[in-house]
Amino acid sequence: MKVRFSHTLSKYSVCLIFLISSQFTFAQDTTSSDGLFKAARMAAFDNKDYNTAKYYCYKALGISPNYADIRIFLGRIYTWTDNYDSAKICFEIVLQTQSNYEDAAIAYADLEYWNNNYSNALKVCNAAIIYHPKSINLLTRKTKILIALRQFIEAQQIIDTIFSIEPTNANARSLAANIKDVSATNKIGVSYDYTYFDKQFDNPWHLLSVDYSRSTKLGSVAARINYANRFKESGVQYEIDAYPRINKTFYAYVSGGLSNSDGVFPKSRVGFSLYANLPKSFEAEAGFRYLYFSSETWIYTLYLGKYYKNWLFNVRTYLTPSSSNISHSYNVGARYYYKGSADEFIWLNIGTGLSPDEGNLAQQLNSTYKLVSNRASVVWRFNVQKFNSLSLSAGWINQEYLKDTRGNQLEVGVAFIHRF
Repeated sequence: MKVRFSHTLSKYSVCLIFLISSQFTFAQDTTSSDGLFKAARMAAFDNKDYNTAKYYCYKALGISPNYADIRIFLGRIYTWTDNYDSAKICFEIVLQTQSNYEDAAIAYADLEYWNNNYSNALKVCNAAIIYHPKSINLLTRKTKILIALRQFIEAQQIIDTIFSIEPTNANARSLAANIKDVSATNKIGVSYDYTYFDKQFDNPWHLLSVDYSRSTKLGSVAARINYANRFKESGVQYEIDAYPRINKTFYAYVSGGLSNSDGVFPKSRVGFSLYANLPKSFEAEAGFRYLYFSSETWIYTLYLGKYYKNWLFNVRTYLTPSSSNISHSYNVGARYYYKGSADEFIWLNIGTGLSPDEGNLAQQLNSTYKLVSNRASVVWRFNVQKFNSLSLSAGWINQEYLKDTRGNQLEVGVAFIHRF
């Protein structure tokens, strides 16, 4: 029995050692280009170790410099790690020698599309479609690029081509619905804000706004009429806003407003900001706001935002110089796009001070005493059917409206937008 047990144990030990050594040999197969390619994919996908993955790709290309799939994979790693120029070189090397290589064209088009280089992405797709006219992957990417370029008629034609090849394609149906949505260049909006004061004022404030905006090739333009009841008085203000595009990096905000309702609105207001789309999904703004009540007030603003997945994180400050000092206002916010749509989000904001960009509160800037306040607010916007959006908002402010005297404000608001 002892001999038989020892013999059986030895047999299992040999098998176990063989399996372990086989797996070890397989895991350490870094002598061939195929083995290095597998090791690179494992390092990238399983371990998120992109430096090691790149090392294996370099070593594999040293053995097989014309191995297109490895060079494409290296280009994708460069794309994921924001080394766009290096990624571009990888894809172009493959396409120079194999102009009909579909995977290289797809990777290159993705790179250019994700970096908002839509014209070049379209060129890459068009060149590849010559060789692969029925490629759903290429046709779908071309549709997305055309939508980004706002070439909606051409995009719909490509969708029709996809349906002729694959009538049940879900992505094509989604893109067709998206075209109908984003091609709506006109908007009509109505909003109402109610502000309650527990101490500062006996009567609540009301603000009703109606606006119309239109998207143009130069940017969007909006006209707005505001009606407010404050301090038991009513007034009307007329505003116009524009967001002209300068180039791929910069766009501007230009705004102006007039009113003859003393005390309810500022007699005139002007706003200007320069926005910049920065690398790594950052955006920045610098500008000013001018308000004239019985005297003029200049306010300067700085803003920094960061997009991360479906989130936008941002911080903003307003600086108001005076003869004695500079008053500060700070706001920190987080906006979550819960369906990936620009019209459906939840926005949380906390801060101190007052904002000249909030029409229901800007009137409080007309004070000889520099108000100190803390605030928190939330906005929920969601779509109602295809071309309608509804926003619900609520906020709380604890404000020092007189020296050493504080009060609370509660705000609620609703806004409706129809696109056509």
